[in-house]
Amino acid sequence: MALVIIWHCCSNATEAPMKVYGYCRVSTPEQANGGLSLDTQRQQITGYAMMKGWSVAEFFIEAAVSGSVPLADRPEGQRLLAAVQAGDIIITAKLDRAFRSAADALGTLEQLKDDKVGLHMIDLGGDVTGNGISKLVFTILSAVAENERDRIRERVRDVKRHRASQRLYNGGKRPFGFDVVDGRLVPNANEQAALKHGRGMQANGDSLRSIAFVWMSEFGLGQYDAKTVQRILAREDAASA
Repeated sequence: MALVIIWHCCSNATEAPMKVYGYCRVSTPEQANGGLSLDTQRQQITGYAMMKGWSVAEFFIEAAVSGSVPLADRPEGQRLLAAVQAGDIIITAKLDRAFRSAADALGTLEQLKDDKVGLHMIDLGGDVTGNGISKLVFTILSAVAENERDRIRERVRDVKRHRASQRLYNGGKRPFGFDVVDGRLVPNANEQAALKHGRGMQANGDSLRSIAFVWMSEFGLGQYDAKTVQRILAREDAASA
């Protein structure tokens, strides 16, 4: 979400003049090619600021940073929050560009209010700190955005489970017991035999360390620690459940 911060001018001539800061974020290269691109966010922020008679002093650009990371834990997010002072205004282009969850959004909102920093969100129509109604809308939409992220994660998990059931490789580390051949998981005979033997030893009450030793000495596998053996056997049991 693009984020803009504006520093209001004060009547006291000794205080710094108002500044406007823009914050833009994309989490993946795919988003950069769509309606959430960094250029699109910059244009939205600049246009909103111009309508208000404001000028953006600096943009904080966050590329390939997941929305699951709280704003205050992102490199540019940290720098942005450190730059704002009382009288500034933050303008975001879209709710989910700035915040990871309803809790993160509302916690940041309360802190900004305590610091006397305004928060504007373009997709919510503007100021979300100025009155009770705007805060209510912000709270509801934060929860909606969080729910949508949860549903997306669940859909991704469903796809991966389906691909696994079809013996399709989902990427990442090769699962123990299989080789990857032309994008498919093909059983590795030696490792499958080791798994079967390991489950038998586990059923007989043998220790995980003993299973690791047998895998290495009898099956020629690598040296595994007890936790790794436990994780491999547990994953195999879950897959066959």
